[in-house]
Amino acid sequence: MKELTKAEEQVMQVLWKLKKAFVKDIIEQLPLKSDGKKYAYNTVSTIVRILEDKEFVGHKAYGKTHEYFPLVDKSNYSNFYLNSFIGRYFGGSFEKMVSFFVKQNNIDLDNFEELMKYAEEHEANNPGQKN
Repeated sequence: MKELTKAEEQVMQVLWKLKKAFVKDIIEQLPLKSDGKKYAYNTVSTIVRILEDKEFVGHKAYGKTHEYFPLVDKSNYSNFYLNSFIGRYFGGSFEKMVSFFVKQNNIDLDNFEELMKYAEEHEANNPGQKN
């Protein structure tokens, strides 16, 4: 699986939310550009075609119109991305990442417990993986 660019991820977030959509539907759901305008149809269409090439998105054709849908589950991508992030920045150690965020962000006890719960789930779902 490949990592997505920021633009690709924005489009995927919309598709994960809507389950299926035409380009015009995706444009309606995307946040406005910094100048307050919507993204151009051709821009979003190009991103969707790139996502198809990366096998993140499929489509159903209705004549010249295409309805797009995700082929990659959001949770699968999130898990892939998180593991990649932890590997790059924390040597594959979830505990080092948690420790970093606790120290840097002055996390309260509730948030710390949430992180620890996630760490335990991660370990249970990825036995033998370097932590």
